[in-house]
Amino acid sequence: MIHPTRRAAAACGVAVPLAAATAFAWPHHWLFGLAWLGAVAAGFCIDALALLRRRRLEVELRCPKALHVGEEEPIAVVLRGRSSAMDVLLDVLGPALPVPAAQLPIDGGADREVAEVPFTLQPKRRGVIRIPHAWLRCRGPLDLANQTQRHSLDAEVPVLPNIRAVQRQALAFSAADAPLGAKPQHQKGSGTEFEALRDYAPGLDLRTIDWKHSARHRKLLCKEFETERNHHVMLALDTGRLMAEPSGPLANGDPAAGLAKLDDLCTMLLLLAYTSLKIGDRVGFCAFAARPSHYLAPSGGMAVMARMQRAFAAVDYSAEETNFTLALAELGGRLTRRSLVVIATDFADTVAAELMIENVGHLARRHLVVFVAPANEAISQYIGGELDSLAAVARSVVARDLMQQRQAVFARLQRLGVMCLEAPAQSLGAALVNRYLAIKRRDLL
Repeated sequence: MIHPTRRAAAACGVAVPLAAATAFAWPHHWLFGLAWLGAVAAGFCIDALALLRRRRLEVELRCPKALHVGEEEPIAVVLRGRSSAMDVLLDVLGPALPVPAAQLPIDGGADREVAEVPFTLQPKRRGVIRIPHAWLRCRGPLDLANQTQRHSLDAEVPVLPNIRAVQRQALAFSAADAPLGAKPQHQKGSGTEFEALRDYAPGLDLRTIDWKHSARHRKLLCKEFETERNHHVMLALDTGRLMAEPSGPLANGDPAAGLAKLDDLCTMLLLLAYTSLKIGDRVGFCAFAARPSHYLAPSGGMAVMARMQRAFAAVDYSAEETNFTLALAELGGRLTRRSLVVIATDFADTVAAELMIENVGHLARRHLVVFVAPANEAISQYIGGELDSLAAVARSVVARDLMQQRQAVFARLQRLGVMCLEAPAQSLGAALVNRYLAIKRRDLL
């Protein structure tokens, strides 16, 4: 479709006052205004003919096979044919931030056969992003006429959990932490399995001295232990309605700002899974909302990481209330040995947390439970600061009351023997890995 530009509209608008001023100043030259309008119309026709004579461009979208939540990904529209200065706009449907239009400037005033227009695509949630069409607005040589073209792309790109963030945060382990394979390796250190006796040397822990054997051999002997592996680590992810909320403080009151809690917790649990598999433990996964939806039995080896990625990618957002009684009871029945159970969830108040506390306490009687919840930054941003109005004082009082209720829930869980971890979403992954390594050092499993 060909239509006039802003320059053509401005030129036509100037023709009316110009013709009126000419008629008053020089009555015999009143046709000058009509001549100006005719010149604009002729220029528009020249641009329209130039646009019609152009061959239709071939449009191709160049994008990765998969995107990651929260990561900016470069994509490009490739134009094949003689392209001039134009504007390019993409129809982006799905969980992504708006993509502004891009301009393709002319290089040295000459057309080109192949041109590339870069864009940046940033997914905000998991799912599928569809790019059905690309819109091109070509300008004529005089910039008096535009031609709008719609090209079909029909591109679909899946949005996966943020594996790149896991790769950036993953710890570098020594070769001694290789997974079990054809050649077993033994790591001596703090553990529970007795390895051997050795002579005492200054600097060794005095608690490792074996006094019975030292008295028998008349010299100080210390016990050496082998680090125990093959512990079971079960990752339990809540996918209920609270997990679809943004994890950070709301920007300008926009509820769509920031990533969902579910996506941040997926990244955190994948980081812990990578760390546990690298050390040599066996990792499992389960997801639940109103009912359990996904389950992977604990398995060892780095090949399990690919299964973990697919399992987390299949987890969908839910608007249902979380049923902790059904989910944790089924999980406890499936675990056949003492395991480290990491429960990633969140709660709104003490009333909604009653059933959660009761069922987590039942699970903690047999297993070591780590309760992980992202810090509620939407509430903490109202605590403190300048209280310059009555509304600000009211918000601060309510926020402090909600935060005290939240701390009361954590205190009750700790009295039941549950390890609690609360941190901002950006640092929650590193904090959880540090807690896991501390558990391994203290041999709590």
